[in-house]
Amino acid sequence: MDVSRSLARQSLLVAVVAAVVDSMQLVVCGAFGAAPGMAALLAVGIVIADLALAAPPSTAAYAALAQVLVKLGIGAFVQHYALHARIPDVGFLVAGYRAGAWLTGATSYLTVAMLAGGAALAHILVGGNDSRDWKLLIVTIVAGYVPWLVGRNTVARGAYIAELEQRERLREQEQRAALDRALSEERAAIARDLHDVISHHVSAIGIHAGVARIALSRTDSAGATKSLTAVESSSRSAMVDLRRQLDLLHGQDDDGQRQPGLADIEDLLERVRSAGLEVRVEISGEPPVLPGSLDVMLYRVVQEMLTNALRHGRAPARLEIGYRPTRVEIRETNPIASVPQVSEGVRRGLDGIRRRVELFGGTVQSGPDRTGSRWDIVVSVPIGAA
Repeated sequence: MDVSRSLARQSLLVAVVAAVVDSMQLVVCGAFGAAPGMAALLAVGIVIADLALAAPPSTAAYAALAQVLVKLGIGAFVQHYALHARIPDVGFLVAGYRAGAWLTGATSYLTVAMLAGGAALAHILVGGNDSRDWKLLIVTIVAGYVPWLVGRNTVARGAYIAELEQRERLREQEQRAALDRALSEERAAIARDLHDVISHHVSAIGIHAGVARIALSRTDSAGATKSLTAVESSSRSAMVDLRRQLDLLHGQDDDGQRQPGLADIEDLLERVRSAGLEVRVEISGEPPVLPGSLDVMLYRVVQEMLTNALRHGRAPARLEIGYRPTRVEIRETNPIASVPQVSEGVRRGLDGIRRRVELFGGTVQSGPDRTGSRWDIVVSVPIGAA
């Protein structure tokens, strides 16, 4: 609103200045001495035509027509009374600029043709026979075409700059949106990693603590000692994994290995077996050199599979890892517990696996088998997806 009002005030100021200057030129040329009445009518026409320059942009063609009529009228007046005067043209030039700036299409071209023709005809009226030379072309171009061209170029340049600014704003918005998405995805990835680490180790600690409690109640010191040792080992492993996660968040590298991969699968299996879950492993194919991010993801997927089997299934569990030419396929099956536990933790674990795998263009299939006695989950990820 403020910009519109400022532009309106500027247009009015330009119109008033043009009216004053053009009227003064009519006075200086001696028109009122030759024919006061006719000169007064011309002065009124000049003022009206120039003040029309403050009208809305949609009237630019009509304002240009008024300027042409006034210019021709003054040219005929000067010729009739043989006055040696310069025709007032401030308003005429401004009208040409407005036509180029605000008009488009055929209306714009017709208006500039009208301005150029009016300028040429007025020059002929004032100059008589002397005007029929190369000067006519110059006057026509300068008075009729150049202001229109300047207006057109100015608006086109302004539109181009506005477009560049709009593109820059859109680019900044896209960058902010991309940053927000990246931060959101990073937070989700961190949450999944922490869930995997804490869920796995705390589950093992809980099972070992329960075994130790039962062993102590039966005065089985050897069993209690074994379970408490496993609790201690799982606790230390949990601290190591959590420290690795914190180092990752701080951008630190832990001896060149920031996260575990499938090469560390034996350590994972050992911890799960010590927690009481018998796991049978079958690996087929030649293990390829996997991208680091994909290797970490597959390790976390196996960790979550075995943790779910430990918490919600029964032994023995079966883990199959197949290295195909273009894909890695992982399958885990285990008997379903007699009293299945469907909790929020189960859904969160499966959801975490699905999100991880889909991020790398893979697929996940999970659920009970046809007999309903075993839980089956299959993950397939393309090797080149990372």
